[in-house]
Amino acid sequence: MQYGPAVRRRQLGEELRTLRDRSGLTSGETARLLGWHQSKISRIETGRSGVKPDDVRLLLDTYGVAGDQERALLEALASCAAGSGASAGPDRKWWHEYRGLLPQEYRDFISLEATARAARTVEVSVVPGLLQTARYARAVTRAALDGLPPAKVDALVDVRLARQAVLRADPPLELSAVLDEAVLRRQVGGPEVMAEQLAHLAEVSRLPQVRLQVLPFSVGGHLGLTGPFVIFSFPNIADLDVVVLDHLTSSLYLERKEDIEAYGAAFRTIQAHALPPQDSSDLISRIAHGA
Repeated sequence: MQYGPAVRRRQLGEELRTLRDRSGLTSGETARLLGWHQSKISRIETGRSGVKPDDVRLLLDTYGVAGDQERALLEALASCAAGSGASAGPDRKWWHEYRGLLPQEYRDFISLEATARAARTVEVSVVPGLLQTARYARAVTRAALDGLPPAKVDALVDVRLARQAVLRADPPLELSAVLDEAVLRRQVGGPEVMAEQLAHLAEVSRLPQVRLQVLPFSVGGHLGLTGPFVIFSFPNIADLDVVVLDHLTSSLYLERKEDIEAYGAAFRTIQAHALPPQDSSDLISRIAHGA
């Protein structure tokens, strides 16, 4: 049985393999000490199988890992891989109902989003999924997946709207979003759909857990033009942060410390060039009224 996002399983497996090598134990010796099959160790270390937090503690004890910070990091990583972050509840894995429709990468993304403490995102083409209306989401889905049967379009829109529950969870996801002005002026779905979407942006921007900013055209070229990205941050331990880059047919997950720092710095630079939240809200209103 696999637990949670594959990206976390792989990361955790690599860390556990490094610790086993450091301890001088082979996978067979570890399995005998714990009364497990050697294949279980192999599946865990390659990310093909999940590992419960209790099993991670057993492995850490076996490898002689005594440092509180290192143990806390790996136990937290195991919790995220299991989809059981601090905000997880009995309905946190609702997306499994759509397993036949959603590719693994999208399910990984939703799982990360559901367990994250905060998300920082830059968008240059479309409104972020967490802030879309149903009709806007439907128009985007139809444009991106031309020819998809209406029933599947409806299901994907349902998924998009269900994801938005994280903004009103307890505690809610803290969302910081920077949108290029082009996002607001692109007529996705037509004028009526865009008017509704802009009004929704104005509404959600007033939520205390949402910080929405706009990069006006007057800024000219900016770092965000290289492509949209999302940075997920997790409770208590910054080393679990992950950057997600979306491509046409796949998503790329970046977890190296230097990548996290580079994208964090890029986000701060982009955010500094964007309008403050209130000025951004005013610009959204002006565009909504035809300015």
